[in-house]
Amino acid sequence: MAPTLEGSDAALLPDFPRGPLHAYRARASFSWKELALFWDGADMLRFKKTLFSTLENDPLFAQQRGGDLSMEKYRELNFLRCKRIFEYDFLRVDDMLRSPLKVLGLVTCLGTYDWSLATKVLLHMLTFGSTIYSSGSERHFKYIPKVFNMEIFGCFALTEVSHGSNTKAIRTTAHYDPTTEEFIIHSPDFEAAKFLVGNMGKSATHAVVFAQLYTPGGQCHGLHSFVVQIRDPKTLLPMPGVMVGDIGRKLGQNGLDNGFSMFHKVRIPRQDLLNRTGDVTPEGTYVTPFKDSRQRFGASLGSLSAGRVVIVAMSVVNLKLAVSIALRFSATRRQFGPTDEEEIPVLEYQMQQWRLLPYLAAAYALDHFAKSLFLDLVGLQQGLLENDRSARQAELGREVHALASASKPLASWTAQRGIQECREACGGHGYLAMNRLGDLRNDNDPNCTYEGDNNVLLQQTSNYLLGLLAPGDPGGARFQSPLKSVAFLEAYPALLGQRFQAASLKDCLDSSVPLAAYEWLVCYLLRESSEKLNQEKRAGSNDFTARNNCQVYHCRSLALAFLELTVLRRFHEHTHQPGVPPPLRAVLQRLSALYGLWSLSQHMALLYRGGYFSGEQAGKMVDSAILALCSQLKDDAVALVDVIAPPDFVLDSPIGRANGELYKNLWTTILQESKVLERPSWWPEFSANKPVIGSLRSKL
Repeated sequence: MAPTLEGSDAALLPDFPRGPLHAYRARASFSWKELALFWDGADMLRFKKTLFSTLENDPLFAQQRGGDLSMEKYRELNFLRCKRIFEYDFLRVDDMLRSPLKVLGLVTCLGTYDWSLATKVLLHMLTFGSTIYSSGSERHFKYIPKVFNMEIFGCFALTEVSHGSNTKAIRTTAHYDPTTEEFIIHSPDFEAAKFLVGNMGKSATHAVVFAQLYTPGGQCHGLHSFVVQIRDPKTLLPMPGVMVGDIGRKLGQNGLDNGFSMFHKVRIPRQDLLNRTGDVTPEGTYVTPFKDSRQRFGASLGSLSAGRVVIVAMSVVNLKLAVSIALRFSATRRQFGPTDEEEIPVLEYQMQQWRLLPYLAAAYALDHFAKSLFLDLVGLQQGLLENDRSARQAELGREVHALASASKPLASWTAQRGIQECREACGGHGYLAMNRLGDLRNDNDPNCTYEGDNNVLLQQTSNYLLGLLAPGDPGGARFQSPLKSVAFLEAYPALLGQRFQAASLKDCLDSSVPLAAYEWLVCYLLRESSEKLNQEKRAGSNDFTARNNCQVYHCRSLALAFLELTVLRRFHEHTHQPGVPPPLRAVLQRLSALYGLWSLSQHMALLYRGGYFSGEQAGKMVDSAILALCSQLKDDAVALVDVIAPPDFVLDSPIGRANGELYKNLWTTILQESKVLERPSWWPEFSANKPVIGSLRSKL
């Protein structure tokens, strides 16, 4: 059991040591402790502190992210750490049900330490374990205790060598044999091998395997999931008929063992079909509660929406870590100044503010969105578990799917660009591996790919939005919106007639301005995308070709703008609610306005082309407002980072430590590196009779 922490808020949020960052902390317009309590709540802060303190005091976690270990040793260490996490029992099943945000908190806290560890835990406990729970029935609940005590270790096997995004074309088969009441799992060739599956490379004993289900007579009922044992838990040797192995080194997260598997007529009991969306009787008859096969297929892949929502939170963590490092560095790094004798922190430069502070605002906006979307997902899954067949539940599923499909691209791409900007903003120090920005960049990169390629996923969202327009009536929309994310489309025709109204710079400094602009922009892109689609069809294109020809400049932009609007709306409502403590309102509302205007500025050409902006003054006003907000937030930047940055032990970046002792921290870390002052072992002995070059040649 992990120790629990009690005590006052002062113990929960201790003061930072005085140092070079103190000047900025003293100038902050708010109390960082008050914002931390408002942002996360005391219960979540206590949970995080317990987890971080436990890791810091356990020698098993002393060497961050594998250090200089070989890949094999790193994976061994990562598995031992994963096992220790379950032994600590940070989050029990009843806690997960009572406080679902703690599930997200566990994953993100572990991720701030090491994504190889967090992803290993996530794939086993949530992806594998929760898929069994949500896609199976009572007969499968026997697996759940085994997941939590690590009697078995799981993975999620959907992707194949030749198919990833096109899940309907998955080629692994599951033929039912009524004579033995078994399914026969089979991979017809290497192209059908399960591939890139996390935990499968070395450690998984069981897999949720997706395969095409066939009943006697040869009828295919589409993709279904099965629990398949792939290794012996005692020996980790492959089960008969299973070929399983590791795919090798990746760009990042090399403590995670991604693998492949092929199945040669592997027999499993009929009961190991996860049967919430469809089942097979002992005699071989297929039964399903869904009348529409498309609804059943969507429900069978519901776990993918969960994965995408978690990836949003994972991407946000990477962005938060990067801006924490870069802004603390910028507040202590001094270069140039008004006189030769006076150097100023680089954070005082407008360019540095413009490069970094919008990403700080994005980290806050996307963090709030990730939590709220996760709670929406929990509500959806609760309805599924209760067999809710209402029209509202079905619409909620479509809406969550559309939001999850676009939020993963937006969050992962924002983090990708933000980490790179932070790396460059820290100059040569940002390029040092010890300062972690390179690891963050590499570890974030797969977020752009797994659980669906970003550009492909955006088509799911644009298709959802296009489906809201009534056929043959471009001036109207028909929909239900349980989460109210598309409720603004009720005013679709009227919104298209709106124009930019801000008359002064002061008017622009509130997020209601970009919010109104985004509503117009989404309506405009929806109309343009619909007209483009109809134009393609009138020209003779079939539906596949027509949609393919509508993605660039139309549907892709539509999906991203819609999600940016949704993130901004939720952040705007959160920062303008009556429950915000008065001392926090100004800084939070500035963050909301900056995120909205900065995001909107990337669509400036569309705003002018569609007529929402006219004349040069509108564009200049947005630019000036962004710079004004950056200037206003500059003195609050360090305190805002203090709210979201983890302890130094976890942040693990000398230039990002909370004491702000930039050069002392660098020097101490360099001296701790082994053999930094020693002559290289490969350098030859000098002698008068043995020239250096000749000696080197003899070694080569």
